[in-house]
Amino acid sequence: MQQVYVIGHRQPDTDSIGSVIGYAALLNRRDPGKYIPAYSGDLNAETRYALSFFGLEAPQPVTSVEPCVSDIPFFYTQRAASDMPTIDVAAMMDEYEVRNIPVTDAGGRFLGIVSEYGLAKAYVTPRREAQLSIGPIPLATLARILDAEICNGGQDEICGKVVIVIDALHVALSRLTCEDIAVVGDNEPVQLALISSGIAALVIAEGAPVGTRTLDAAREKGVSILASPLDAFSVGRMMHLSLPAGQVLATDVPVLRPGDPLAYAKKLVTDSKYRTGCVVDREGKLIGMISRNTFLEEIQKQVILLDHNEYAQAVDGIETAEILEVIDHHRLGAISTLKPVRFQNEPVGSTSTIITRKWMEARIEPDPPVAGMLLAGILSDTLVLKMSTTTPLDKTSVDYLAGITGLDPIAFGTELIGRGMDLEHTPLPVILSRDTKEYSLFGTEVTISQVMIASGEILEGRTGEI
Repeated sequence: MQQVYVIGHRQPDTDSIGSVIGYAALLNRRDPGKYIPAYSGDLNAETRYALSFFGLEAPQPVTSVEPCVSDIPFFYTQRAASDMPTIDVAAMMDEYEVRNIPVTDAGGRFLGIVSEYGLAKAYVTPRREAQLSIGPIPLATLARILDAEICNGGQDEICGKVVIVIDALHVALSRLTCEDIAVVGDNEPVQLALISSGIAALVIAEGAPVGTRTLDAAREKGVSILASPLDAFSVGRMMHLSLPAGQVLATDVPVLRPGDPLAYAKKLVTDSKYRTGCVVDREGKLIGMISRNTFLEEIQKQVILLDHNEYAQAVDGIETAEILEVIDHHRLGAISTLKPVRFQNEPVGSTSTIITRKWMEARIEPDPPVAGMLLAGILSDTLVLKMSTTTPLDKTSVDYLAGITGLDPIAFGTELIGRGMDLEHTPLPVILSRDTKEYSLFGTEVTISQVMIASGEILEGRTGEI
């Protein structure tokens, strides 16, 4: 279910917040959880007082409605631990028909990806070092890869060089250390000599039997013994494929976060040779993955605009959003959409009045806290029904809401306005920035600041400053 933001103008006043809360609550009666009340900017003292008075949390703060990574569907694939053998990673790619497998640590934090490209590079690109080495790898995992039986479990984990004993014995012994693995066939004297030298593990290939003397010597020296049906060179090849994923992972894959703009994410993923991006949370834990195909469909946030109808007053990124509806009580401004939208503009004192009428027309009664915020919105925008813009609809709406909340609207409105003013000790620049709206008039950008006062007495002593 795509959610819809119900949002007012930037630097919202109480009418903007009250109407947002009221309309989202009404719409959610029909589609629970679909509509999110939101705001952009800072809440003023009056609005915070109203929210606190009615025990409501503020709507969700939104800085932009530009589409971001969290708006697109992730795909979830299996992930590999950094010590998983690459042969198992390749099998996982084949099973799930994917080209990339993310690698995470024990805490789920993203480390990189193993890609088809990376595997090819790791195993096809010529390397200077001629000596094969493995690990660290659990003995049981190595036995599974070699289809081998563990005849003696000397060490739980193996890590070292791998030497296939085809040279003269003394040559092989000179190359082996206590951390290394030797691969040998059905040659008991050689097996005993290798064990006696103190190697870490001995792989007996070609299904050769493991003699009693070999097992006794291995137990005494603490040497792991694996018996595999594979021939010696197949054992070497399978060991080469047991490299841990951490040794072949790529770290230059695009890493994105849910709040990253979609345009930024699209460029990163499109330009990447991996054709994919990994999405992580704030702690770096893998959330999911996205591919180039994710961006084939147009992604837009859906919004309903209340208490304004101009781009200059709207939340950032509004040009990229899909506007579903506009409800306002101000003059018509410059806003255009690609698709038809529901538009309602009424010559009343507040947008909260329009929303209240919608509740009344639906014959549904809002909960008292919601009714209280609508009441606060009307009383604030009409200066407790004293403004010249006040209409009979505002007054009947106030009576309706007062009946639900049980409040005296005049007493509550007077207290509300007084709480929001605090003009005596507030610097003038702060006062003038509380309730501002931007307009484009005849090619000129104009900012209008509105300050509500209960009486002219409040301005005494500050006329020179103003």
